[in-house]
Amino acid sequence: MKHALLLLLCGGLSACGGGGDSGSTVPPPTGAAPQTIITSGPVTNFGSIVVNGVHYNTDSASFSLDGAPATQADLKVGHVVTVTGTISGDGSTGRADRVSFDDLVKGPVTSIDLAAQRLVVLGQTVIVGADTSFDDRFSPASLDGVSIDQIVEVSGQLDADGNIVATRIEPKPVGTVFEVHGTVENLDTVSMRFNLNALVVDYSTAILDDFAGGQIAAGDFVEAKGSSLGAGGELLATKVELESVLPGAGNGDFVEIEGFITRFVSAEDFDVAGFPVTVTSATRFEGGSAADLGLNLKVEVDGVVNDDGVLVAEKIDIRRARAVRVTATVDSVAAASDSLIMLGITINVDMLTRMEDKTDADVSPFNVSDITAGDYLEVRGTEFPAGSGRILAGRLEREDADEDTILQGFVESFSEPTIEILGVTIETNAGTQFEDANGASISAAEFFSRLTTNSLVKAKGAEVSDSTIVAREVEFETES
Repeated sequence: MKHALLLLLCGGLSACGGGGDSGSTVPPPTGAAPQTIITSGPVTNFGSIVVNGVHYNTDSASFSLDGAPATQADLKVGHVVTVTGTISGDGSTGRADRVSFDDLVKGPVTSIDLAAQRLVVLGQTVIVGADTSFDDRFSPASLDGVSIDQIVEVSGQLDADGNIVATRIEPKPVGTVFEVHGTVENLDTVSMRFNLNALVVDYSTAILDDFAGGQIAAGDFVEAKGSSLGAGGELLATKVELESVLPGAGNGDFVEIEGFITRFVSAEDFDVAGFPVTVTSATRFEGGSAADLGLNLKVEVDGVVNDDGVLVAEKIDIRRARAVRVTATVDSVAAASDSLIMLGITINVDMLTRMEDKTDADVSPFNVSDITAGDYLEVRGTEFPAGSGRILAGRLEREDADEDTILQGFVESFSEPTIEILGVTIETNAGTQFEDANGASISAAEFFSRLTTNSLVKAKGAEVSDSTIVAREVEFETES
């Protein structure tokens, strides 16, 4: 694959979360002096903008959306952006000069698999997970609210298999221009067609932009645009543009990349989101070690680009699955310590937590100080530190009140008819519906016969006390 702008693609494993990092980046190598930085990742909050755990002042920044001039108001939490600017000596704050956003695919939905939490848009497989934010114009704001033939815009990252791991999905109106990013395959220069995964692109009448010699080549990473599909479902492209990796990044630039490992030979030779990376004996790891590196692992890499165009990693943060989920009302809030309590569980928030207010209040920026006891939240994250019973939130959303209380986590103990997860007792009874990991109904006896400590289980029902749920549904889940 040629160098690709897969840094449009940085933002969450079908459940990726912090490996326990506080959200700070490695300070620039020049000590206290500000350093030029190019960073790419999902927006986690505003005021001005927070990306990869760094708060960037955008007072003098220019914005672009799909290559057109835009404003910060056009951006949403979960949009994957590329920020060019400077970062402070301690790596905690920065100043943005340019902020750009482009989706990975925009077009009609052709299939939806609720069990696998996947959909297909313009021949691109989109994976939905704990890191996926749905616009509240969907009803409900989940994959259940998406319909066949609906036009959607997907922001996210590509994994090593070419799938899009979605960080945000939004509905778009009829008449929206279709767009898709991908690597050129099955190029036929006679019929003037190529594939982007399962999508055939007819570029016979398209404007070609930025290609060497004016010709598309196999392995190019491109964006194809068009307003219609042909009789065979092919995209009738009006424009095909060659994309580049981190425009402007060069020798000595400080770079942050968040994404999947898309090529892996060794710890000294791999790609993150299509950008070449190497580690040295001085590389610091968070959430794991060099031995954990491999294809499709979600990481954030901070370092400096050398004169060969390779990012020499100073820090690699290995992002772990956000398998834990709590959807319930808030018991209490401790804004000074960026924490709150739900179901008796302490939930901590840091600069990597993606926060969004989906109520009519639509508060932005949305912070812990905006939350009050009784608010209804959905939190996705991981138990951190392990065994502590506390949750480090990767994503936190305030939603309209609902009667359902949901807890998903790893079983600590069980004795039919009860299960304990994160110190919360799940009570089942004759009215409880039990399901396997594929959503098939099973009996209570079969469910408990399969249950083990560390099984990942989701319970939905009514909260009857700070630490007890009477379950209407209990089902096995899989870590994806």
